[in-house]
Parts: sequence; C-alpha cells; structure tokens
Amino acid sequence: MTLRTTTDKDTGVALLTLDRPERHNALDLATVEQLAMTWRELRYDDTVRAVVVTGAGDRAFCTGLDREAAASVPQPHSPYTIEDPLLRVGPKSNDLWKPVIAAVNGMACGGAFYLLGESEFLVADPSATFFDPHTTYGMVSAFESILMSQRMPYGEATRMALTGTAERMSARRAYEVGLVSEVTEPGGSVTAALRCAEVIAGYPPEAVQGTVRACWAARETARAHALAYAPHLVSLGNLPTERQSELFTGRRTGGYRVR
Repeated sequence: MTLRTTTDKDTGVALLTLDRPERHNALDLATVEQLAMTWRELRYDDTVRAVVVTGAGDRAFCTGLDREAAASVPQPHSPYTIEDPLLRVGPKSNDLWKPVIAAVNGMACGGAFYLLGESEFLVADPSATFFDPHTTYGMVSAFESILMSQRMPYGEATRMALTGTAERMSARRAYEVGLVSEVTEPGGSVTAALRCAEVIAGYPPEAVQGTVRACWAARETARAHALAYAPHLVSLGNLPTERQSELFTGRRTGGYRVR
C-alpha cells in the first residue's frame, strides 16, 4: 500500500500519510485510487471527525502525479476534453465534508495542489517549499492554478505558476501571503496539524461540517466556472507527451531560487 491511514478513536482524528518517500510521495495510479477510496470510506466512518493528510519522510509532502503514471494515461484526441486522474484525488471531489488539514513537509508541487486546494488549511514545516513545474515542461497549469488562486493573492499564484521550477516559495513566504496558516518548529508540522484537528474533532460534527460547507460555498461558484475552462486550456496548450518527457528528462537539478 502506498497510503497509510491511522485513526485515533479517542480523539476522532484520522492521519493519512502518502507513503512513497523514495518517489517524493508522487502519486501513482494505485495511490490515486486508494486516496479516492479512503475519502469515500471516511464519509461513513462516524468515529472520524477530522483528518490530517501528510507525506512520509522529510523531503516532500507530494510532488504531484508520478511521471511514469502520467505517461500511461491515454488522452482523447479532442481539444474539448482531457483525462486527468487527479480530478478525484481530493476530499471535496469525493464529497467528504469533514475538515481536512494538510501538514506540509518538504516539497509540495504541481499535482499536490489538488490535495492542498481541497484542504481547509495548511500547516507547514520550515523546510516546506511550494512550486508549480508545469510551464517548465510545456504543460498548462490550469487546475492547479485555479485552486491556488483561491488560496492566495492573484499575483502570488500567477508568479508561482509562471516561474515554474526557477522559483520555490518558502514556508515563511507562504505564511506571509496566506497560503499557510502556521509555520511550526522543525519537524513539527504533523504534531501541530493533529493538535488543531483534535480541537475541531471535539466539537459537534454537524456544526463543523456545516461550517466547512459554508466556507466552501463562498468559493464554489467562481471555482466551478473556472474549472469548466480548465480541460480546454490544457488540451490546447500542452506540448505533446513525448516533448514533455524530453524536457523532464533533460531537467537540471538545483538552480532554483527560494523566496
């Protein structure tokens, strides 16, 4: 299994851990399926009243869709639709309205934003960095940018999307722009997220879930309209898969700026 789930029945908090540290917790198709299944199962588990999601190890929270998995997903020959396996990877996409807190450790980039964008708030280790590599490799950042544009100022979201792998947003900067609600002591992100989750899980679940729905509803109309455009933008703007692979294979390690 590439996803570990532990539940504390006393506190009502479930901890979901992406468990592919050797691949920077990138999402292969098996992990995507496990995540969707787990979110749906948590809908019906009344012993769970809040959830924390994190990544194994200290190098990465998640680096998005695994390149090997991406290459194995066939795309329809139409500019009007795309096949995106990450569209059902988040809690809201699986109709889970229990609060979800993301504990970010290390890199969070690209497809990780599907998870971050559907979490209630983020808690980050000082080592956390955020970036979006799509444009560097000839891909449109559509779904990811829409989600991030709802979590931080427009200029910050577009700067992240357009600078690709050349810049990484530090945990400090993420806190300054509102993407992150708390920067912890080194190694403390999961503990801090669990502490918040335990407080929330102690409140009446109907009131908590209703509040989550209300906060989400405030964003939903604009989000729904924006997401409707995303498949067309991706279909029209992405380079062919083989060209993307050439850019990815020839990528340089390092050479980025952390701000």
